[in-house]
Amino acid sequence: MIEAVNRQRKTKIDTQAWETFAARASAAIGHEESSGTIAFVSDKAIRQLNRQFRGVDKATDVLSFPADEKDESNLGDIAISVETAAVQAKENGLTFEGEVAQLILHGLLHLSGYDHETDNGEMNRLELRLRKKLGI
Repeated sequence: MIEAVNRQRKTKIDTQAWETFAARASAAIGHEESSGTIAFVSDKAIRQLNRQFRGVDKATDVLSFPADEKDESNLGDIAISVETAAVQAKENGLTFEGEVAQLILHGLLHLSGYDHETDNGEMNRLELRLRKKLGI
């Protein structure tokens, strides 16, 4: 089960709907029985996380924090900046929901061990196939 929590106040988030979507996306990746958490946060909060864990002092759209490898049932945690997602949705001609769905999928792929910075396009190709499969 993927749990979604809303830790920001600017935008109303239907956590139940995102939990349902995340379960579908997780199953599509091959992690039907896995657990994890998605936290919807502000730009300020994600900037702090980005600075603390990656040494990058700026807001970003999504961060993934894999769980301990010893616990195969727990994928880890994903943080999504609602503010950045809203801006990117407008820039990319997407709905807010479409952007968030893409960010959740992207985060889940990272939690599954994929890394678009080092895998010669493997993650990107898989992400595009899964977007079609999931209707995003």
